Amino acid sequence: MQKLLTIFGFLILTAFSHAQEYICISIFKTSEKINIDGELKEDVWSKCDQASDFWQNFPFDTSIAITKTVAMITYDEKNIYVAAICYDSLPGNYIIQSLKRDFAYPVSDAFVVTIDPFADKQNGFSFGVNPYGVQREGLVSTGGDQGATINWDNKWFSEVKRFKDKWIVEMAIPFKSIRFKNDLKDWRINFSRNDLKRNENSTWNKVPRQFNVSSLAYTGTLHIDSLLKKTGKNISVIPYAIGGTSQDFTKKQKPQYTYNAGGDAKIAVSSALNLDLTINPDFSQVEVDRQLTNLTRFSLFFPEQRQFFIENSDLFQSFGFRQIRPFFSRRIGLDNGNIIPILGGARLSGKPNKNWRIGVLDMQTAKTVVNDKDVFAQNYFVTAVQRNVFERSNIAMIFVNRQQLDTTGVSATNFNRVVGLDYNLATADNHWTGKFFFHHSLSNKNNNDAYTHASWLRFANENWSIHWNHEYVNKNYNAETGFTPRIFQTNQQTGVTNRLTYWRIEPIITYNYFPKKGKINKVSYNLYGDYYCNDKYTTTDNLAQASTTLLFRNSSTFYVGVQNHYTKLLFPTDVSFSGQSKLLNSGQYLYTDASINFKTNQRKTFILGGTVSYGSYFVGNKLSYNTELSYRWQPYGIFALSYTHDEILLPYLNKKVSLDLIGPKMELSFSKKLFLTTFFQYNSQVDNFNINARLQYRFKPMSDFFIVYSDNYYATNLEKKNRAVVAKFVYWFNL
Repeated sequence: MQKLLTIFGFLILTAFSHAQEYICISIFKTSEKINIDGELKEDVWSKCDQASDFWQNFPFDTSIAITKTVAMITYDEKNIYVAAICYDSLPGNYIIQSLKRDFAYPVSDAFVVTIDPFADKQNGFSFGVNPYGVQREGLVSTGGDQGATINWDNKWFSEVKRFKDKWIVEMAIPFKSIRFKNDLKDWRINFSRNDLKRNENSTWNKVPRQFNVSSLAYTGTLHIDSLLKKTGKNISVIPYAIGGTSQDFTKKQKPQYTYNAGGDAKIAVSSALNLDLTINPDFSQVEVDRQLTNLTRFSLFFPEQRQFFIENSDLFQSFGFRQIRPFFSRRIGLDNGNIIPILGGARLSGKPNKNWRIGVLDMQTAKTVVNDKDVFAQNYFVTAVQRNVFERSNIAMIFVNRQQLDTTGVSATNFNRVVGLDYNLATADNHWTGKFFFHHSLSNKNNNDAYTHASWLRFANENWSIHWNHEYVNKNYNAETGFTPRIFQTNQQTGVTNRLTYWRIEPIITYNYFPKKGKINKVSYNLYGDYYCNDKYTTTDNLAQASTTLLFRNSSTFYVGVQNHYTKLLFPTDVSFSGQSKLLNSGQYLYTDASINFKTNQRKTFILGGTVSYGSYFVGNKLSYNTELSYRWQPYGIFALSYTHDEILLPYLNKKVSLDLIGPKMELSFSKKLFLTTFFQYNSQVDNFNINARLQYRFKPMSDFFIVYSDNYYATNLEKKNRAVVAKFVYWFNL
């Protein structure tokens, strides 16, 4: 107990570490009508405060940016207006990926404004454009350490004009598109500029180079001249209609024709709270998951891509760790790749004031049949509450409930619940960050010791990054609406899946060296450990790794590492992961491999990257390599090809095992409104070859027409599995 109190006291002290110095920009209300045309003809722009003298974030962070940028901001009853003059003194074309919305900031010339309307330095909004006027918007969560989540979509307006020595952008961000508290006059804000021709990333308020430019710890002050008024009625209705045909050739079915309709609604309960409703949602326009070769004994994680679950998703899904999630929204409406119809749902989320954040989610699925088996209706209820403490930390609680509805009504025995408490640490200067949590599950049985706890603490400055992580998951911890793959181990001889308790210890030490001259910008030396043991403290897995990474000034990278593995197989296992009937005996295995990785200059039209690893593998050897080649036909498209090959030689098998994954992809942007994405995936591990093509026409802001084509074949003989074509119409109404 004394040790726990010492640790807790340390956390409190670090939470009060010295605050940062911030610069300020004032914003005043204008009565002048602003035409979003990228020309800055209105008088108001000459009267606004200017954000200039940007600081470098890359390649250095101690000097004023060479590329000059001037940003301005004003507002009226309906919108926040942002303008920027992005000067360009170097000859040559701007660097962008395509005309498709939601481009990646690190690989595109861009101007971005990051806004924190609650001034809590934890959550905010990001709006950006590139020199061709392509938009990207995103949600900033967990302080911005991971940048912005660009899966979030909302309605706003911008225009860009390009000139010989500069490009000018104007934005209009409706107050209805963001959440804010109307009794707060000081917000947080930062402007960032990526100039890839000069290979310089810069920000208005200085952000140290070890942190993402979206870091809310290093935003400046946006001082508003008067309290904002409530936005009034703010309701959006987003109906859809869909029709399509599909055919399952493996069951020798005739073509099946389907049609459906439904929709979403967004209702602003207040300027800070939003109610989202959905009826009969359909997600057929979402891109399918990119396939991966799985050479582990555990399930892989694929992120949520469905739009309804994205907004404020961090509030519900940031609990726990990457592999200890009490709630994972992909459990709703999906079951081992099979679609479970969702009847409808509701989500209330937002911030009633600066220090509190709340979220309530309720979803109802329908009874259906999957693989000739009845799947009963389920109700999913999640509530989360977050309370800010100190300057940038918070305490959060979550409750998750899955309840089956069957022939008896509300089932008295088929349910699963998880209650959890998280403490998220972030100091004012962001040098100390961490997470500490305790979660407990409740089911109709095995509730004793059904808990998990973990701690993560990181110290990061310019030269050092030191992590500590521990995890404990009891075998009785049961998060059915979550993601905890590590506790499940399957005996491949019997087909029985066992639940096993485990401890994990994961230390990381990284030293970063920044040469002042030469072609190298940063050298990182890394020591990494990943240790697992069971509840008897017997080692089950251990990885020790030493590596070096070089980041060059031209944006290319090179990595070399050596890994030493220890694995204790509890059951005879197919360690080739190719479906071999002959298994490797249970026991202890020690093996070592080395790997190199590289990526060429990302600013070029041709980009090549790859990884090669070779070494011992259990009782044999393994060679793995993958390569990715992309060509950017600026600004109309990207053509990419990825290839992964694993070659496994095990003496007890009759022949060498080869696994291949090939993935050509084409993204074409005919304009800023019409896009075609097509990719092929050949996966020998799961014997599947699939084609997916999606045509999207955005005829109005946030209103789309989609045509999606998908086709699946057996990879070995290209015999047809299934085929589907759907057309979907989505329209966004503002009431």
